[in-house]
Amino acid sequence: MKRSRVSISSYAMESPDIEAYLGIGGYQGLKKALHMKKDGVIQEVQESKLRGRGGAGFPTGKKWAGVPQDEEIYLVCNADEGEPGTFKDRYIMEHTPFLMVEGMTIAGYGVGASKGYIYIRGEYPAIAETIQGVLEAARKQNLLGKNILDGDFSFDIEIKRGGGSYVVGDETALLSSLMGKRGFPWMKPPYPTEKGLWDRPTVVNNVETLTYVPLILAHGAAAFADIGAPGSPGPKLYSVSGNVNSPGVYEFPMGVSVKELLKAAGGVQGQLKAVQIGGTAGPLYDDTALSMQLDYDSMNAAGGTLGSGAVVVMNSKTNMAGVLDVSMRFFAEESCGQCFPCRYGTRQLSYMARRIASGSGEQHYLPLMRETGEVMRATSFCPFGQSVCTPLNSLLDQFGDEVEGFIRQQDYIREVI
Repeated sequence: MKRSRVSISSYAMESPDIEAYLGIGGYQGLKKALHMKKDGVIQEVQESKLRGRGGAGFPTGKKWAGVPQDEEIYLVCNADEGEPGTFKDRYIMEHTPFLMVEGMTIAGYGVGASKGYIYIRGEYPAIAETIQGVLEAARKQNLLGKNILDGDFSFDIEIKRGGGSYVVGDETALLSSLMGKRGFPWMKPPYPTEKGLWDRPTVVNNVETLTYVPLILAHGAAAFADIGAPGSPGPKLYSVSGNVNSPGVYEFPMGVSVKELLKAAGGVQGQLKAVQIGGTAGPLYDDTALSMQLDYDSMNAAGGTLGSGAVVVMNSKTNMAGVLDVSMRFFAEESCGQCFPCRYGTRQLSYMARRIASGSGEQHYLPLMRETGEVMRATSFCPFGQSVCTPLNSLLDQFGDEVEGFIRQQDYIREVI
């Protein structure tokens, strides 16, 4: 995208330094926010039409406005980036962490929180140390802690390390873990904004979501809303990996086409075969994905999901039986085991996919896998188990003939041997 100031990449630094961040306009958003009423801050975010960048795409301002007034309100930054193919939050925490912390502080002011937590992925130990240094630097500049900028607002942030569980990407499971319990999701309602950490109202936002907040306050809601797709405005970070020449994190206006994004990533290595959008729980597409627009509404209309913005590219050398195996094994290993349909179903899917990929599969496995996935969709407790059939069915819909052919080929090899 053009080098707009309303972009995360404009604030990227090789090494986080608060003086350098202040020098390029850092904390202008917070200063503006503190001269506004709290509901004015929320209204600004609502008018920007910022939607959560963690996957669900829920309007951020609407979430903030739904927080009931309470003596104690918490704010949580979900930095447990466990979705395969997703690494844009890592980019933010390595290169623009002050922007994220400033966004948390603005959010804390807007919703009335005095305490915030960054729940960071356990596999990011070095980044956790970097963020700790960022928090200390902000406190020394009176930009975090008691009486921020010598005003009445006090807000501080604490880091909590995750335990390596994919399921805590769900905000309720994350809150359970943050309170020292097992990372199990809980039934909603009540929602965390009503009853979250220690039964208090709690706002949970993704790293990228909070990082755009200072830009909205500093440059105005209209400047943000004028970028990208009308229903999903603003810029967005996309994680591109797989068989491309320049994998990495790319920032584009919402609604960029897959074709344009892959061009920015140096193009496909070889012939394009498949694209998975939205992470491991997202659908797989053939080369028709090139015309798709990467925003929430467009992807929903196409029967898919934007998710966290992960785009994994596969070329013609990719064995889809192997992709099936890796995907189902991931779900089996990451199931929290709380409910029987997911606990048992993911293991059965993984067992059948493993046998297929290793040359011992049987044709009747494929309809049985579909049936298992549908049962999980209907009966699993949380979105994790309910989502498994999406990548499973899309892979078999698009590449089922290849998987069937692979099974027949292995049958023939065994007969010949």
